[in-house]
Amino acid sequence: MGHGLLSALNAARSSATPGDADEQGAIIALDIRELSAEIREQCDQAFVGDVCDHALLERLLAMYEIKEIYHLAALLSTRSEFAPETAHHVNVGGTLNLLHLAAEQARSHGRTVRFFFPSSIAVYGLPDLATKHGAGAVTEQQFCDPHTMYGCNKLAGEHLGRYYNHHYRKLAKDRFESPVDFRSIRFPGIISAETMPSGGTSDYGPEMIHAAAGGREYRCFVRPDSRIPFMTMPEAIDATMRLMRAPKRSLTQTVYNVASFSPSADDFAALVRKAFPGARISFDPDLGRQAIIDSWPETCNDQAARSEWGWTPMHTLSTAFSEYLLPTIVGHYERSSTS
Repeated sequence: MGHGLLSALNAARSSATPGDADEQGAIIALDIRELSAEIREQCDQAFVGDVCDHALLERLLAMYEIKEIYHLAALLSTRSEFAPETAHHVNVGGTLNLLHLAAEQARSHGRTVRFFFPSSIAVYGLPDLATKHGAGAVTEQQFCDPHTMYGCNKLAGEHLGRYYNHHYRKLAKDRFESPVDFRSIRFPGIISAETMPSGGTSDYGPEMIHAAAGGREYRCFVRPDSRIPFMTMPEAIDATMRLMRAPKRSLTQTVYNVASFSPSADDFAALVRKAFPGARISFDPDLGRQAIIDSWPETCNDQAARSEWGWTPMHTLSTAFSEYLLPTIVGHYERSSTS
């Protein structure tokens, strides 16, 4: 998601009028790995480093006047369950470090720093399938009892952001009120045609397509009836840009749901089999990962995002598959077979 967001920020800057482009400022990237040359070219400066590295963050604090922060660094859900303490260190500690950096920038320059934090439907924890099936579209305030360390970390990040936004250093005599303009989206499963699935808990949909396009058998790790909300990567980038450009006065929340479509795993499989008649897909649920999927809602209520900052889905499952996923993924495998 970070690479797509860098491209979107650079495109927005390139298309702006000269005065507006100057106001948007430089794009500074920080990643744990070296960026590719293509992505690096879209940044004014790129650093290799860790959001848990206090010395590096202090260096950035001294080098730049920071107006906006997009914090996408995290250990994802599956890996976090294997190393929960490390996940907490990165996901909560790193978030706290960047919120502190934002607050120090605000105090230094006398201007609130806008801060984007990508949260997740992993913050939800529905207790059983009967509750999940009967819950309907879940709001931001319901069922916030996560079953995973990743979900706990994301919920903690939301609360930290709310604290820095509204209550930071409440008893300090030299308090700078609201140093951070914290904005967060609870993303559903995000499916990307540009990158290979990385074993995430919600990756079974794109994994099916990649396996079929590559002529490989796929054993899905959840039941056919498993259902959670999804959206495409371009929609996720669009939602982020819309929220960050929305005037503060129009926002009543710091955290917003968004979603596009809520297919079952079998719905994904049916589309893949239609596109690839020879696709070999079976279902072999992994009990641990299935339990996580079962704790997430079938659909989310995103009315606040729609009414307050203009969120609108671009796709249904059918159009996401036919217009976005399938052409790009098939093209990738066709190019690979001829190279």
